Amino acid sequence: IVHPAYLCFKLPDNVSLEEGALCEPLSVAVHACRRGNISPETNVLVMGAGPIGLVTLLAARAFGAPRIVTVDVDGNRLSVAKELGADGVVEVSTNMQDIPKEVETICNVMGAKVDASFDCAGLSKTMSTALSVTRAGGKVCLVGLGHNEMTVPLTPAAAREVDVIGVFRYKNTWPLCIELLRSGKIDVKPLITHRFGFSQKEIEEAFETSAGGGNAIKVMFNL
Repeated sequence: IVHPAYLCFKLPDNVSLEEGALCEPLSVAVHACRRGNISPETNVLVMGAGPIGLVTLLAARAFGAPRIVTVDVDGNRLSVAKELGADGVVEVSTNMQDIPKEVETICNVMGAKVDASFDCAGLSKTMSTALSVTRAGGKVCLVGLGHNEMTVPLTPAAAREVDVIGVFRYKNTWPLCIELLRSGKIDVKPLITHRFGFSQKEIEEAFETSAGGGNAIKVMFNL
């Protein structure tokens, strides 16, 4: 594939092609952190510990967030989040009735007010939780797009002046992503859990592995 030179960014010698490939999902997280104005004064909640949730955790830390709590329904994914530097993790259910109890648990684990929440799943329950747990005047960034339509407690959130910010794709992120990788402020290598070649059999197996979830985070093709 031939690209115009102005659309290309040279990788430093200490950044591998695999790491360079992960600039794409990392860009989503960097854009989200910019939209959410993440800083050393921002305590962050990440809803969802899938690939985007995990890179959002890494990006929020690189942006200086002092405390980050990650929430998911999968204990194995939460273990990965903890290994990647989450200060706390909370395993939740898929039951909407559990939101009040889980909001209380999240606040206790955070040990401080939640200044910004990133919903990296995009479901009615995750968005409702994020809107409920974020402090008055805080921000909720909708990163994941799991549902086209949601039922959420928007009026109570509006009464507390919680800002709801949409995140879709990204722009002008590649130079910063590359610098974060070059400097070592972000290490994306642990996210690569599977590698496959380009034979027809391996390609099919790779897509099946990715679709199956489980312990797969990022599946990489190698020449």
